[in-house]
Amino acid sequence: MKKLFLFASAIVLSTTMFAQQAAQKKAEDVVKFKELSYDFGKIKQGVPVTHDFAFTNISDAPVIIESATPSCGCTTPVKPEGAIPKGKDNKITAGFNAAAVGPFNKSITVKVAGIDLPLQLKITGEVLAADASKTTSKVGGR
Repeated sequence: MKKLFLFASAIVLSTTMFAQQAAQKKAEDVVKFKELSYDFGKIKQGVPVTHDFAFTNISDAPVIIESATPSCGCTTPVKPEGAIPKGKDNKITAGFNAAAVGPFNKSITVKVAGIDLPLQLKITGEVLAADASKTTSKVGGR
């Protein structure tokens, strides 16, 4: 009888856990971004760049972008303030300070108020040296 009780308890517990996971709302359920990633391509060192990630509120109620958190200090997102009415468009502007030379892959985590799972926006590209032609070498001479 104990084995039957333990088996039944295990089934009830696992069913409850799966139901909770399925019930979690995702940010993608209420806001639809035109794109989730953007490639800046090759950009010059020391020249900040920006890109607007446009989105639409696809829910039946106003939504609030609670936070837009960058993966590092070189990325500066600007989120809309206040509620976005249902069916309306808005944007999150991703700024990137191209200080270090080389490829980059950064993310911005977007949290929507009242939604369990955030979404990620990604920016990529390659920072080229500001002026590679300034490096000269002396040949011979005194």
